[in-house]
Amino acid sequence: MRIPFDNSYAQLGAPLSVPQLPESVEKPSLIRVNEPLGELLGLPEGWLQSEEALQTFAGNAVPEGAAPVASAYAGHQFGSFNPQLGDGRAVLLGEVVGANGQRFDIQLKGSGPTPWSRGGDGRSPLGPVLREYIVSEAMAAIGVPTTRALAAVTTGERVYRETAEPGAVLTRVAASHLRVGTLQFFAAREDRDSLTRIIDHVLTRHYPGAEGNTRGNKALALLRSVIGAQAALIARWQLLGFVHGVMNTDNMLLSGETVDYGPCAFMESFDPATVFSSIDHQGRYAYTNQPAIGQWNLSRLAEAVLPMIHDDTDTAVELATAEIQAFPDLFGAAYRRELARKLGVSELTMDDNSLIDGLFEALEEDKADFTVAFRYLAESVAPESPGCGASSLFEPGQKLLEWIPQWMQRQSREERSVRDRQAIMLAASPAYIPRNHLIQQAIEAGEAGDFAPFHRLVDRLARPSVYDAHDKDLALPAKPEERVFRTFCGT
Repeated sequence: MRIPFDNSYAQLGAPLSVPQLPESVEKPSLIRVNEPLGELLGLPEGWLQSEEALQTFAGNAVPEGAAPVASAYAGHQFGSFNPQLGDGRAVLLGEVVGANGQRFDIQLKGSGPTPWSRGGDGRSPLGPVLREYIVSEAMAAIGVPTTRALAAVTTGERVYRETAEPGAVLTRVAASHLRVGTLQFFAAREDRDSLTRIIDHVLTRHYPGAEGNTRGNKALALLRSVIGAQAALIARWQLLGFVHGVMNTDNMLLSGETVDYGPCAFMESFDPATVFSSIDHQGRYAYTNQPAIGQWNLSRLAEAVLPMIHDDTDTAVELATAEIQAFPDLFGAAYRRELARKLGVSELTMDDNSLIDGLFEALEEDKADFTVAFRYLAESVAPESPGCGASSLFEPGQKLLEWIPQWMQRQSREERSVRDRQAIMLAASPAYIPRNHLIQQAIEAGEAGDFAPFHRLVDRLARPSVYDAHDKDLALPAKPEERVFRTFCGT
């Protein structure tokens, strides 16, 4: 059986990437494959369950037509620039054009050292592989642009971090793995030829025709397109209570997809200052800071492509600055569109600002669970509707109870039926999210050889908007003794 690879990025050649074979492992064993995603990718029917697929996902075999490479990139990490990062533990096997006509990368993560490993082993412990599989697939089910998980396998080997841990490899799928840091790598080296090739590749692949809106200025078109995509993405994060945890420029994809689920988590009790990452000591990547950090990262993208925007530096700065300054308005518009869906109104205007402020003040003062509170609102407009029931898990606090009449008054001005409004609200306010304690339980069970909790969680999160009382435990916030306050990278 043959995977229909079509490797446009590898064909761009050095120095954008270097040929790199994955490193074989001792005794691979399949944890899970993603059949619906395999179908979307146009993979041969039945291939995912084959021995050939297992060996491919483990890095022990390279399918015909693949062109394995490790890609170069740089990045600002917690504000400090590292001019050379790159795929230190990942190999891009190749690209496929899926059944929907979209091009996808297929990458092995945790497949051994590369020229960019900087002395590391290039491997991944099992825990981060399970976490990324769970969260990335949950985000996809909710409708958030994200990388996906095609397969997870154990390696039969131990990975040494603070202790010896079981090793694993994740097969990750993305629209592409090109990052802000990709352009930073070549900008730092004043390599205009590589910058031109990347800009052309990204526009063709992700934003065809965008340069028509910038009078043929491709670098400006790329900057404008990525700003718009990231503004919409971060707005979705904020309204799900998602805390990325490591918003370095090498973790901002030019496609506008979420990538790198290492220290991420979903906020439970609403607190804008929420931080999970164990290495974010100053709260740089706290929940409330994510929009501003997004704009900061995009400013670094503007700096990287500045010489390509215009030969005159002052003109280039003026053009780039105008694009960067548009980010708050773009983010604000995307945020209000999504919040309108969650509140069951067609549009939020400036007249609704007091309504919005009152809601978040109530959530913070009541220390309300962010997810279940919005689900409670969605279900409360027609509590007997199919798929409802999660609202029984939530006891609104005094401040929210005081706010609800103002919201109901606002809803009364809507022309759409209650059922139509609720359908939109339920889709925008999932009953199930990958809560940190559930992920931790699945990881601990998996490390002991029991993947049943992992499979149950992945299966449930594939239908996040439909509540089922049999899975009540997966919708509840963590009990005090279950809370997980710190998350960790897998490197």
